[in-house]
Amino acid sequence: MPTVPDLPQNIVVAKNLPRAPDNIKGLVLMGLGFFVFAAVDTMAKFLTDGFHPIQIVWTRQLGLVFGVIVILLWRGTKILKTAKPKLQFLRGALAVGSATCFITGVSFVPLADAISVTFIAPLIVTVLGALILREKVGLHRWSAIFVGFLGTLIVIRPGLGIVHPAVFLIVLAASMFAVRQVLSRMIAPYDNTYTTVAYTALVGVAVISIPLPFFWAWPSDKNSLIIMFFMAAFAGLGELLVIRALEIAEAVVLAPVHYSMILWSVMYGYLVFAQLPDGWTLIGTTLIVATGLYTMHRERLAARSRLAAV
Repeated sequence: MPTVPDLPQNIVVAKNLPRAPDNIKGLVLMGLGFFVFAAVDTMAKFLTDGFHPIQIVWTRQLGLVFGVIVILLWRGTKILKTAKPKLQFLRGALAVGSATCFITGVSFVPLADAISVTFIAPLIVTVLGALILREKVGLHRWSAIFVGFLGTLIVIRPGLGIVHPAVFLIVLAASMFAVRQVLSRMIAPYDNTYTTVAYTALVGVAVISIPLPFFWAWPSDKNSLIIMFFMAAFAGLGELLVIRALEIAEAVVLAPVHYSMILWSVMYGYLVFAQLPDGWTLIGTTLIVATGLYTMHRERLAARSRLAAV
């Protein structure tokens, strides 16, 4: 799963917005962030020909750790104080678990198809929010969830043998990512976003380092080293771009930019792997994206209703 800060958690940052949010600049930074994250996923897929997903995830995680080091220098070590250490640890472990499943799956599945399937995560978050957090979900959002999962079935087409079975690893990655977002909602009242990002990076690299010696392979050529370096660097850069965007703009405005990932993944998939999604995948993706955007809209209306009732 693309390693990106999940938006519901980052609404915490929005509390400290200036009086006039700079949404235009925020949209530009967010767009650049997801452009960079799509490049990271492309490099990860490219590296799967010669390296195990565990090693690729570990390398990418180093870039996130570098981003956290920058934040520590900027914000200080106070961001490491957490009121929910167990939830932070679980969230960090889920982050690398999700990334490992995604990279394993994307080694068999075209990049655009894999990214399309990950867009079911917001729909799963809505379901989990209703079941675990007891959030109220009306008929409109349940209908959107049904249509979104229908779109996912169109992309996957189970039983027809068109898409590699490894696509279900992408579904698992999206599900783990959704659980991360639910945990973020549980953590948000106690820890700020910087704390959560720091623990995600540090716990993630610690967890993935445990099995690493069993799968490590030394790069035998300079090109692999260069790609690994840029993958890690871009992962850290993307993290910082998205966090900065969420600092200066409203999260509800930035959330739909996540779906630009499908444009970049189609572009990278064609340029690097000569792969293009077929017509059914585009139809399924359109359904998933449309229902995701509609779900965000309904959640925004629900949030306004709650605020008006206070």
